[in-house]
Amino acid sequence: MPLARTRIVETVTATTMAELCAARDAATDADLVELRIDGVADIDVAAAVRGRRRQVPVIVTCRPEWEGGRFSGDETTRRRLLGQAIDAGADYVDVERRAGWVPNVDHATTRLIVSDHDFISIPEDLGDRVREMRRLGADVVKVSVTAAHISDVLVLRRMAAAACAGGDLVCIAMGEAGQLTRLLPERFGSCWTYGGDAAPGQVAVRHLRDRYRVPATTDHTRIFGVAGAPIAHSASPAMHNAAYAAAGLDAIYVPVLAATVDDAVAVADALGFEGLSITAPLKTAWHTRADVTCDDEATRRLGVVNTVRRASGRWTAKNLDTAGFLDALDARGVALVGASVLVLGAGGAGRASAWAVLQRGANVVLCARRRDAAAPVAAALGVRATAWPPSGSWDVVVNATPAGTWPAVNDMPCAWDDLTAQVAYDLVYNPEETAWLQRARATGAQVIGGLDMLVGQAARQFDWWMGRPADTRVMREAARVFVGEMTGS
Repeated sequence: MPLARTRIVETVTATTMAELCAARDAATDADLVELRIDGVADIDVAAAVRGRRRQVPVIVTCRPEWEGGRFSGDETTRRRLLGQAIDAGADYVDVERRAGWVPNVDHATTRLIVSDHDFISIPEDLGDRVREMRRLGADVVKVSVTAAHISDVLVLRRMAAAACAGGDLVCIAMGEAGQLTRLLPERFGSCWTYGGDAAPGQVAVRHLRDRYRVPATTDHTRIFGVAGAPIAHSASPAMHNAAYAAAGLDAIYVPVLAATVDDAVAVADALGFEGLSITAPLKTAWHTRADVTCDDEATRRLGVVNTVRRASGRWTAKNLDTAGFLDALDARGVALVGASVLVLGAGGAGRASAWAVLQRGANVVLCARRRDAAAPVAAALGVRATAWPPSGSWDVVVNATPAGTWPAVNDMPCAWDDLTAQVAYDLVYNPEETAWLQRARATGAQVIGGLDMLVGQAARQFDWWMGRPADTRVMREAARVFVGEMTGS
């Protein structure tokens, strides 16, 4: 589906004309502005259209309540308002398929968007609806459905491929599961994507333009991503996209909300992904697939994958968490041969951390709240498991649990009352220094935050995928900005 440059539409909503005009004039990063006049009590359509400070194209939409909007008036009034928008020179007006009418437009000056929304699912008759909207004279057909599952975006994409030849199309799946349709609009045949906060799953315009570089992506742009569930908390898109931009690469990195490996593979294969970072709950399922080759000892021994690469229709898996984990210790000159290391947590991160330091000659002990969870992992690694809560004096203590992650920033994996360490290493990176690390610092321990490991493993992923080193300073700064935005700090 070859396309011209994909544009970004910023949707602005308001309850007064003053608010609407202020939001309109603040939308300086978008290629088009959608003025949602539904919900504006003192609407002056002509002023809203003609008063814009820049000659940025505008879409005027008056969405009725029965289509998810805020306009509660009658259809005669709504037709009159859209007529005023046309008279004032609006570039586009948007009317719903279910309205049963379309405004009179001179297609040379005002183009007609006919839209259809489903806030529950993807309707089975979607193709028929698109054909009906074409017959109504739509210059642009807008389809906005709800994705309950990431595989739904593939259903939508197949429809888009069939409908694209009939004219301009905007194809959106609402909700977090459908976010790929907003971030990769060209892969779904869309002539533009919407940014803002007016609909479920919308992304801020500045992120569409600067982080995901939507206007610059094409069918030739290389695609990578992070797969797992949940995924919104991940700093990986911010880090990788910043590194791609700094290196001048035509590549993009997006979140893939996938609950199973089958989901991730289906979407990645269909959309042409070249690589994925893997996070919970998918880390332990990749190595069992017949179409995946495990490329390193860490993956084969641990059965835990954090990075995959696709070439010639096959996937290769690695565990780069272990190398990223060790990079932070090496950078500080922490000697591990003969060191006593206590690892808190028996999940994938704990397993990888314990195995990594074990390969460096450390004496490793595993500790988890549930002894029955720690014991089999310790046995598989050939290390000892100890009772909870941990105590004693250690060279290195590693928190490989999520305790203390934002927003539960006061939580700690354990107290420092009966525990001392030369080095405290917390794999949590949001916040950058956790309450647990602050307490460790107060006892005199050297502290290492999870941001070091996060950047380390991301840089190794970049190197494996791109065949060149990443700018780790750019990655680290992007991660810090992301964390600051998420926490409001």
